[in-house]
Amino acid sequence: MKLFLLGVATLAGLFLASSQAWSADKLLNASYDVGRELFAQVNKAFIAKHPGVTIDQSHAGTSAQARAIAEGLGADVVTFNQVIDIDFLVSKGLISADWQKDFPDNASPFYSLPSFLVRAGNPKNIKDWNDLVRDDVQVIFPNPKTSGNARYTYLAAAAYAKEAFKGDDAKVKEFVTKLFNNVPIFDSGGRAATTTFVQREIGDVLITFESETRGVRREYGEDKFEQVTPSVSLLAEFPVAIVDTVADEHGTRDLAKTYLDFLYTPEGQDIAARNGLRARDASVAAKYKAEFPDVRLLTVEDVFGGWAKVQAEHFAAGGLLDQTYGSR
Repeated sequence: MKLFLLGVATLAGLFLASSQAWSADKLLNASYDVGRELFAQVNKAFIAKHPGVTIDQSHAGTSAQARAIAEGLGADVVTFNQVIDIDFLVSKGLISADWQKDFPDNASPFYSLPSFLVRAGNPKNIKDWNDLVRDDVQVIFPNPKTSGNARYTYLAAAAYAKEAFKGDDAKVKEFVTKLFNNVPIFDSGGRAATTTFVQREIGDVLITFESETRGVRREYGEDKFEQVTPSVSLLAEFPVAIVDTVADEHGTRDLAKTYLDFLYTPEGQDIAARNGLRARDASVAAKYKAEFPDVRLLTVEDVFGGWAKVQAEHFAAGGLLDQTYGSR
């Protein structure tokens, strides 16, 4: 397995496939950018239990995926990394409003958090969020306009600053602006940002999901990169949903539910944990506990008042993200 050399179908090809005849034994899963290896393993295990089934994959930033589905990409299920992209599909009438009740844990089978990856020896001595705004540090993470991964980074940094500056909004904005100004290039998605850091050797620290930092170290060697877990981070949920209108059109609703249910089984949870995601299943979480550092996790609900408020205040046109991002 080579983390950055896996071939994937183009969106154009998937749009073509979505216009062709579908059957009840074929699914298209539209997923997040850095989930390729995870779902290659999930799909292999699922198909072994359901011979004759075909699972096609599409991977990109989930905001881009959501827009593509709204424009006609025939995804039967979504396995995203942020709630607001599924809510966008709800607003388009493609997914039911109560989608989080369809599966356990608010339809999030596993979770992660923004974590840091530095080069061997941690030459810039990066330990926490406050180190990322130093003048001598270059930070790599993708464009929060297109990447759910990056939106978690933005929110985690803002959450840290809210605590550090005791809710002083001006200082929080200044902190996040400094962070953005330390980013030399904004890639469109998490995997492209990883390539920039690892292969192009740009930047001193990569901020991405903990699962990705673990994957890079496993692939390229623990002697070349170190994972740094900050003192506090943000709970990153990975919500899943059936795209109701598509599944009903394709006749795949039963298979779609069975597929997403598989992510909650001990086998599905074990695959997730092996790929660096934190499992919901207590027995699987206990099995891998030693591999996951303790970290204090804040939530979008507790810090920002929920995803609807985040969307309105931070991610809507002219919101705080636009103000911060546009200042770089």
